[in-house]
Amino acid sequence: MSSSDRDDRAISFDRPTSARAYGWMLGGKDIYQADQDILLYMLGRFPECVDIARQNRQFLYRAVRYLVEEAGISQFLDMGCGLPTDNNVHQVAQRFNPDARVVYVDIDPIVLAHGRALLADYRASTTVVTADMRTPELILADPDVGHLIDFTEPVAVLFLSVGHHLKDFDKVGKGARHVLRHIIDNVAVPGSHLAFSQVVSDDPTLGEAFAAKIDASGIPWQSRTPAEVDALFDGLEQITPGLVNLVDWRPDPNQPPLEPVPEPLRRYIGATERRTNVYEYGGILRKP
Repeated sequence: MSSSDRDDRAISFDRPTSARAYGWMLGGKDIYQADQDILLYMLGRFPECVDIARQNRQFLYRAVRYLVEEAGISQFLDMGCGLPTDNNVHQVAQRFNPDARVVYVDIDPIVLAHGRALLADYRASTTVVTADMRTPELILADPDVGHLIDFTEPVAVLFLSVGHHLKDFDKVGKGARHVLRHIIDNVAVPGSHLAFSQVVSDDPTLGEAFAAKIDASGIPWQSRTPAEVDALFDGLEQITPGLVNLVDWRPDPNQPPLEPVPEPLRRYIGATERRTNVYEYGGILRKP
């Protein structure tokens, strides 16, 4: 039985999850009290989170469009995909290439439940598997992944706004570098791409305070500086303009808009314009 066929994982409503909190900032409705409480608490200290989440989602559109139209990629592995919203990876990719194939990976069982409903009309080209992105070897062994992804052809591996959940050392995987690099280094063919983003801070003290608050809620977090992110990707080619603040990665004022920000979060819009040393950082890299 593949992981996308299992229903035995309990959905927790009393512990916050990053997928639900992130989805709420994008205009999603699947939010529970525990998620609201921790997010509103964090926004009191770090109001930039709403802008950051939405900037990352806008980057997803531009990144996938680039990967399909300019890099010629037709298959995607979206790690830590989160809850479905408009302009998901498969919707963007298949807008520009109807034959594009997408595998979504997330550990949150609510993502699987909603993914099944969303993907009912896309079963031949898109699926969602419940797995921990920190265990790439297990993900590669999943039959649903092998059914849709042909690793003899170039593939795009996406780690969008999840890098901060990958610690350099943890009890589950082998650390952030192994998680991020295992597939692109050891399995993917040259010409494959890796898209990445995570929250960074130019001020290490502020970054550590940010991480400590989120860690205390039960959501793993490791803040990094831009230089620390760059070091994770040595040997890969950076696609112009490189790894940057996401608002500077090929901005397009004409891309499709996001859903409106929920009313309780609207007062945090624009916080990244008032404090500029916490932001979402990333870009696209290519395996030479």
